Amino acid sequence: MLEQRKVAFELFAFDATIRDATLVAKETGMPSASVYKTLVVEQDPPKGKPLLVMMPSHAELDLKALAAALGMKKLRMASHADAERHTGLQVGGISALALTGKGFAAYIDGRATALDQILVSAGQRGYDVRLAVRDLLTLTGAKPLEGIGV
Repeated sequence: MLEQRKVAFELFAFDATIRDATLVAKETGMPSASVYKTLVVEQDPPKGKPLLVMMPSHAELDLKALAAALGMKKLRMASHADAERHTGLQVGGISALALTGKGFAAYIDGRATALDQILVSAGQRGYDVRLAVRDLLTLTGAKPLEGIGV
């Protein structure tokens, strides 16, 4: 998709058994603040499509802050099995880029907007892409949210 849309990117390959974004940062030599993981978040109780939330590898998502920012009552992390069922992608390879046009609402930690480029999953375990944050936001429609992570 990135090649078709003539979006500049750099592909990083690493051991596909690595599923932790902080380990991806170490493996690729990228700063942890510029390696983003994609989390699958559901309403609690589940209804509708889950949300995709991109967070820096070293940060934790504050579900209460996210719910408040979105005007929702309660959210929870999807189990690995549910995340894979909803997205059709394996945990460790879930990517907002790969799910573009599939009806998922996407959000990103606001700290990303201070960066020129970030590394995100390419949609398959063992592959990440580095691209401009502005291109990621344009392609995925991700909305930056402040104060959703610690």
